[in-house]
Amino acid sequence: MLAVFEKSIASPSEEVRFPPMGSENSISKEQIFKSFKYSFNFGNGNFMAFSPDDNSYSKPWSLAGIQDVFCFFIGTLRNLDVLRSKYGLQKNVSESMFVSEAYQVLRDRAPSPPHKIIRDFKGHFAFVLFDQNSHTIFVARDSNGGVDLQWGLASDGSLVFSSDSNMIKEACGKSCATFPSGCLFKTGNGLTSFDYPLYKVRGKAQKDGAGNICGVVFEVNFPTIPRTGSASTSTDATATDVVTEEDKTQPDKDVDAEEDESQPDEYIDTEEDESQLNEDVETEEDEDEDEA
Repeated sequence: MLAVFEKSIASPSEEVRFPPMGSENSISKEQIFKSFKYSFNFGNGNFMAFSPDDNSYSKPWSLAGIQDVFCFFIGTLRNLDVLRSKYGLQKNVSESMFVSEAYQVLRDRAPSPPHKIIRDFKGHFAFVLFDQNSHTIFVARDSNGGVDLQWGLASDGSLVFSSDSNMIKEACGKSCATFPSGCLFKTGNGLTSFDYPLYKVRGKAQKDGAGNICGVVFEVNFPTIPRTGSASTSTDATATDVVTEEDKTQPDKDVDAEEDESQPDEYIDTEEDESQLNEDVETEEDEDEDEA
């Protein structure tokens, strides 16, 4: 599967541009277009193409075009029956048809953040959807990365998606990367995580042995908090760790531990005081006997 969209429709994350766009061995979009048996040509350099007998499909796939909304879906949804019922769709609706219908609900009838819809999907999947009327791209990949999906920039700046890593390298050279799992890309929203929608997704440049940027890896940018201890204080250094629920409860445990450690000393002082009191009492009794 290959989907190409001209640069005026959507721009990918800036990190995809780290490596030089294209390469000496890259081929044009027109050449790529001709290498597939079937295609949807949307005009202005936008198209989807596929070959049914392509060996790059390691998962089931389906293609749907509903009211100028076209979707190529690879993989399966385990809870498709539940989703069909939720959206009032017939039992013969495929994954690609369902995504097209869900997108139109998102667009028209119940506008809401796209991550709320994708989080209901259970299974291994990746899909590329194009709304020809609004020129909107909607792309997502499951949280476990069960289906391969690549994206990149062609030499003319076009945005390219493909399930074939070799094909996208021919089109984009080094300006390509694995589409991050658990993420979605939508025109107007950019790249976001549907697992962690409050956090941004950042790209980290990968360098070869010579120090040249050779690729990009995208990750969710979790917030960090400074954590200082005796070791870091003495060396004027501060460590940073990801915030976890365990960290949030840890201070209470430390306070209790300090209280427990201080308690035995109080008991020891009390015992010493008691023994001292007993000695004083015995001394007074001895003095009374001597007087008697």
